[in-house]
Amino acid sequence: MRIVKLYVSMIGTLALIIGVSTLLITIILSFIGVLNLSILLPLVVGFNLIQWLIAPYIIDMIYRVEEADPVRYSWLHEMVERISLRSGLKKPKVMIAKIPIPNAFAYGSPLTGNRVAVTEGLIDTLDREEIEAVIGHEIGHLLHKDMHVMVIASLLPAILFIIGRSLLWSGMYYTRREERSGAALLVGLIAIVGAYILHLLVLGLSRLREYYADIHSASVVKDGALKLQVALAKLVNSTARLRARGLDVSSFSGFKALFITDPDKAIEEVESVASIPTAPGIISRRELALVERIKRRELTLADRIIEIFSTHPNIVKRLRALDELRKEIG
Repeated sequence: MRIVKLYVSMIGTLALIIGVSTLLITIILSFIGVLNLSILLPLVVGFNLIQWLIAPYIIDMIYRVEEADPVRYSWLHEMVERISLRSGLKKPKVMIAKIPIPNAFAYGSPLTGNRVAVTEGLIDTLDREEIEAVIGHEIGHLLHKDMHVMVIASLLPAILFIIGRSLLWSGMYYTRREERSGAALLVGLIAIVGAYILHLLVLGLSRLREYYADIHSASVVKDGALKLQVALAKLVNSTARLRARGLDVSSFSGFKALFITDPDKAIEEVESVASIPTAPGIISRRELALVERIKRRELTLADRIIEIFSTHPNIVKRLRALDELRKEIG
C-alpha cells in the first residue's frame, strides 16, 4: 500500500509542477507575445540541456571520479553487475570518487552513459553487504530515470525565473507607457514567485524519488531494507563525525542532490545520537542500536520546516519508512 501511495504522490507532484508551469507560462505568453518567448525559451532550454549533457564531466572533475579498477575493485564490479541484472538494466560504468565523505551517487547523460559511483569514504565506512544495499538504491535511480525526470522538472522553474527576472528589468526601464511598465513588473513578480513555489515542488519530488529508490534496493537485495537502514545510519553518523572534526563538506555539496544522503544535514540529523563504533562482518547489535536511536529521535517543527527545503528526506523519517517497507515486503 505504501508503494502505491508513493507512486501516486510522485505522479501527482510532477503533474502539479507541469500544470502550474503551463498556467504561468500561458499568462506570460498572453502578456509579452509569442515572438519574445520564441527567442527566450529555446535559449533557456538549450542552456540547461547543454548543462545536463556535460554535467558528468563536471562531476568527475569536482569529485575526482575515475573508473574503478576491474582488478582491485572486482568485487564492486561483480556487485553492480549482479544488481543490474536483477533490475533488468544494463550494467553502468563503475566509478570511484576520491573524496573522504562516505556517499554514493548515480549520474550520466547520453554522452557518457549511466554511471554509479561510490566514494573512498563509503568503502572505508560500510561493510560490503551494506554497500550492496546502497548500490541497489543507486541502480534504482538509473532504472527510474530519475536524472532525466529531475532535469525536466528543474527546467520549468528555471524558465519561469529567467522570464520573471527579464520582465522585472524591462518593467523598471520601460519608458514609453507607465501602465505597461507596471504590468511588466507585476507579471515578472508573479513569474518569480511561481518559480520559487515550483522549486519547492521539485525538492518534494526529489525526496519522493529517494524513497522510491529505497524501495528498489529493498526489492532486489536480500534483507535490503534492513541493510539500507544500517548503511544510511552509518553514513550520516560518519559524516557528522567528519564535520565535527573540521572537514568542510560544503566543497562537496555542488551536486549533493545526487548523493544517497545529504552531507550538509548530517550533524542535525544525528543530533544527540552518540557515535557508536561498528564491527565489520554481519550486522551487529551496535549497528542496529544506532538505527534504533536515530529512529527514536523526536522530529521538531524546525526539522519539518528544514526538510521542505532539502533534496533528501529527513533521516528519521527515512529509517521509519524502511521499517514499514520491511513489513510490507516481508
